[in-house]
Amino acid sequence: MIKGLAITPPVLGRISIGRVVEKNGKRLPEKDDQFTITTQVQQQGNWIIHPMDEEYRKDAPGGKLRSIPVRMLFNDPDLNLRAEYSMFDRQTGRPLCVGNGEQCRRFTQSGVQTLECPSPLLCDYADKGMCKPYGRLNMKLGDDDEIGTFIFRTTGFNSIRTLAARLRYYQAISGDLLACMPLQLRLRGKSTTQSHRAAIFYVDLTVREGMTLAQAVTAAKELDDQRREVGLDQSALDSAGRIGFGNAAFEFSEEEIPEVLEEFYPTAGTANSESSAESLPDQTGESNRNLRLTDKLDLKVAKLNSH
Repeated sequence: MIKGLAITPPVLGRISIGRVVEKNGKRLPEKDDQFTITTQVQQQGNWIIHPMDEEYRKDAPGGKLRSIPVRMLFNDPDLNLRAEYSMFDRQTGRPLCVGNGEQCRRFTQSGVQTLECPSPLLCDYADKGMCKPYGRLNMKLGDDDEIGTFIFRTTGFNSIRTLAARLRYYQAISGDLLACMPLQLRLRGKSTTQSHRAAIFYVDLTVREGMTLAQAVTAAKELDDQRREVGLDQSALDSAGRIGFGNAAFEFSEEEIPEVLEEFYPTAGTANSESSAESLPDQTGESNRNLRLTDKLDLKVAKLNSH
């Protein structure tokens, strides 16, 4: 196995609750009130719609795709949903620092270092919204590919918190049969003081429509028995997934660069925009405007270590 390369589940397509629109020559993310299932191919700056989007949309009320039947690939919730505080290079979209609130892995000129992670609100490197919660959820749609997945990526705290809770609860209540549970990805709305009472949308995970929790657990046990009879080893699959994710310091793939730039830095990478790298003055007041972001971070590390 090639070291330094995260071996992640094969991705067949994307699930999103937003889109990118062009305003004043800039491509900006815009939230939506429905799911969109796309391929991993872009054409003229837009993601090509996946055939499964049309298939599920046929039965959706009003043509709004707000629920999708899914299954998880792994029994371990943390393998299905990887959520961490993340900071990316605004030019390349590559990860610079990833942490869990206790420890972080940070890319420096000396290589990847493990440091304390105080979370974005208390971190000197997370100013100006550069660091956000970032979640990746892999799930299976349909039965054509038992190992292939669709991925939902989000920086939404409500979606990450809700999905993390649901996955752990379903794993526990099913007796560690999360991968066999018949589940459904749902879009929900709510209003908060931070949204000025306007509706915001987040992603939830429930049992399939028309099923009770008891029925879903019974179905999971039956499917687990069927899989065992034909020799499918879910524990071995989880172990393989755990080893693959742990094979690199960062989970990263080239195809998510456009999404990272659109979500974290909406004006970066546009055809008509100039570089928007921040100037981080040092304590002597000198401007570091011409330095790359990694160099700026190294300067700040050196200053902190000198005190």
